[in-house]
Amino acid sequence: MPDCTVVVITYNDAARLPRAVRSVLDQTLRDLEVIISDDASTDDTPRVARELMRADARVRYVRREANSGGCGAPRNDGIDAALSPYVMFLDSDDTLPRHACKSMLTEIERTGADFVSGQISRLYEPTGRTERYYPQLFRKRRVVEGIREEPELFLDCFSTNKLFDVSFLRRHALRFPEDIHYEDHVFGAEMYCSARRFAIVPWVVYHWRRSHERTSISMSIREMNNVRHRVEAARRSDATLRAHGFGDLVPDRQYRFVRQDLRVYLNPLPSRDLVWAKEFASMVRPYLEEVPDEVIGRMDPMVRVCCRLILDGRAEDLRVAARSLSAPLAPPREVVTHEGRTYWGRTPAPGLDITELRMAELPYTASRLRHEVVALATEGTRLRMRVRTYDPFSVLTEWTAFLRCGPLTVPIDPVPSPDGALVSEVTLDLAKVRARCDPRIGFTRPNGLTTTDTLLADPGMEPFGLGRLRVSAAGAAGQLHLSPRPTPRVVLAKLKRSVLRRVSTPRLKLRAYKALIRVLPPREDLALFEADCGKGYTGSPRAVYEEVRRRGLPVTAVWSVARGRACFPSGVPLVRRGSWRHIWTMARAGIWVDSHGFPLDYPKPRGTRYLQTWHGQGIKSIGFDAPDLRADLPGPREQWRAAVARWDALISPSAEFSRYFVPALGYEGPVLRYGTPRCDTLVRGEPPEGVRERLEIPQDRRILLYAPTYRDGAKNSGMSVRVDLAELAEAVSDEWVVILRTHPVERYKVPQHLLHFVRPAGAYPEINDLILVSDALLTDYSSVMCDYAVTGKPMLFFIDDWDEYRLSERGVNTDLPAIAPGPCVTTGAELVACLRDLPAVHASFAAKYAAARRLWCEEERGDAAARVVADFFGVPPAVPVRRRPPLRSAS
Repeated sequence: MPDCTVVVITYNDAARLPRAVRSVLDQTLRDLEVIISDDASTDDTPRVARELMRADARVRYVRREANSGGCGAPRNDGIDAALSPYVMFLDSDDTLPRHACKSMLTEIERTGADFVSGQISRLYEPTGRTERYYPQLFRKRRVVEGIREEPELFLDCFSTNKLFDVSFLRRHALRFPEDIHYEDHVFGAEMYCSARRFAIVPWVVYHWRRSHERTSISMSIREMNNVRHRVEAARRSDATLRAHGFGDLVPDRQYRFVRQDLRVYLNPLPSRDLVWAKEFASMVRPYLEEVPDEVIGRMDPMVRVCCRLILDGRAEDLRVAARSLSAPLAPPREVVTHEGRTYWGRTPAPGLDITELRMAELPYTASRLRHEVVALATEGTRLRMRVRTYDPFSVLTEWTAFLRCGPLTVPIDPVPSPDGALVSEVTLDLAKVRARCDPRIGFTRPNGLTTTDTLLADPGMEPFGLGRLRVSAAGAAGQLHLSPRPTPRVVLAKLKRSVLRRVSTPRLKLRAYKALIRVLPPREDLALFEADCGKGYTGSPRAVYEEVRRRGLPVTAVWSVARGRACFPSGVPLVRRGSWRHIWTMARAGIWVDSHGFPLDYPKPRGTRYLQTWHGQGIKSIGFDAPDLRADLPGPREQWRAAVARWDALISPSAEFSRYFVPALGYEGPVLRYGTPRCDTLVRGEPPEGVRERLEIPQDRRILLYAPTYRDGAKNSGMSVRVDLAELAEAVSDEWVVILRTHPVERYKVPQHLLHFVRPAGAYPEINDLILVSDALLTDYSSVMCDYAVTGKPMLFFIDDWDEYRLSERGVNTDLPAIAPGPCVTTGAELVACLRDLPAVHASFAAKYAAARRLWCEEERGDAAARVVADFFGVPPAVPVRRRPPLRSAS
């Protein structure tokens, strides 16, 4: 008996079937069987299936005599044919990750669960992009004692991301409906009613592949019959819950319908015609009328608006509102304010309240205008447009306007119309536009602040060519989009870039570099500077560079810049990181200065001197103690050791850094304990002018700088932002504004409804500006705490995942709660309480704060850059600025 059966259902998918089957046969769990369940395919599937059987004895093939029209029947055939105690389901156009079966089998045997559910990842084949399905449901590995414990799991009604105990299925006679599409929904409802306990695992166990080449049931959403089946599946699921004594959970299952199923049709609805919208609304309305108001009340405000419009039969308004559901989240055309509440449209009515979007409170640069293209015409390479601009929140007073498209900026003169909109006649000559772009209209106030928004074209517009460009309405909202047409010249340019990429491989560049440093001596007067792997003009390298410039040293300095970065001041020589010119500059520079590390595999030229400024100290483990080097694998450790051996001097800001960090880095060379050059401006404590105005922070608000560090296991996920910003806004937005400074390796987009309270500053060029303008710091384990201690201002630490971080994530070298110079909190309520009594809280940590300054900031006197330049560059020291900032009082 095999350990596991994987049922691969298929219909007329001979080309993809082998890929799906191979993803099962290549599993790390070897003792399994594959059942190909064919729903009477009429293509080459039988021959392909038999070839797969001949190639591997673990493959079996079952075939229906007549097509069932859905997925339920072939899945039931698979259950009947399964020989093993556990079964999974796989669609023939999808695949399994290599460890899916083994990891889930281990979990179901460990927990004794009726089934195990894991994370689904959408895989978009044209781009290779992946996207996890409701990742918050799978954040924690756990056992759930019945669906009542976590009814939000009705969002996960898939059968394909689960491993089932076959005896559980047969004991409860669990079968897929065979007369309806979305059979998973009905099966899932009965599955949850029958399971006494089930397990959840956080890793990806299923790749749901999305391709334009094949239309599946879930992608046939334009067909009205598809809507009919989904509504019927929802009704049957509710009936199943009631029949099993789970009627109290029907609202939770209906919540799934409104949040997930309804959105599937609402998102593309703007591209449907009015007849389709009316028929859709009439089909959905009877079921939506059964959904309690409190369920719809849990939705996003614009989803609530769409539900209200469906119930009221306002199909035309529904098409307008639905453009606010998907990027670029178009604002309303009109709003009305009544008794302090904001309503969509012209009439204050229940269900149209959008106050919680806080769009009327957005700072000007983030404010939303709606630009609709109502007429398009072409003449040669010219694009003529009539645009109607709606200003629903009345932010436009005194302004100048323009339309920007790639390299073109065209002044425009919007004219008021009787209905309150502004109408612009725009002509664009696109002869100079060669790259992709989304035209934007902007309005600039006399103070220089500008707000811009994209243009909305008819979502159903057929794309057309204009010179070298293709004009289209992109996405569900119909954003006007220009892209290069595949003309011979464009194809040739693309081919040229492709050839250059193939020739300019990292291996070839490294070989060329090693050849260069063997034959060319380095220039003693050429210095290459880099901060944060080329991501900015910042940190200690900036401070050292500016000190070199201030002294007028005979050094030609060049900065390494990552692709797409434009935050460098004019006049600073730049070279793109990784380019051939960068390779040449690295080989020729007699001085290297950086904060993170030049490319690891590149040896330092003989005679070049390398100043490593490093980028922070703190409590996080680093170097050979960090997760990527902690394992005793020779390759990465030897590569790191060789990279560190290039350093000729390392800046150490404190005795603590020298005690722990220097050995952890594996460095044995000269250490310059002069303080941190980047902290010199913090010692001086002079906030730069214009920061508060640039971030549009009112003068009556205090500023909380929130700077969390990344999580090694979830880079670029946004999961480092662990504070509930909505809860925080509700409690303190009348007194505070948050500047959110995420880590450079993190990706987090502040929700629109929080932009009145949160100023995203992940791309702000200089964190010192934010430190100096802020009134307090909120962080977790970030090294920014050590720099911030220089200021003496309050610090708070949100460490709700402390045990996970220190034991299974990055790891730490110090017990933060024991030494933190501020309160360590784990809940939003605790954080709010600290902010409301911050002076007293700060005063209570005076002793720990003083100890932290002695630990991390003892060398910070404001002259670190001058002393480092004097030592490393061999010039007489300047008169030092020896000022120690006093510890600020709690008041």
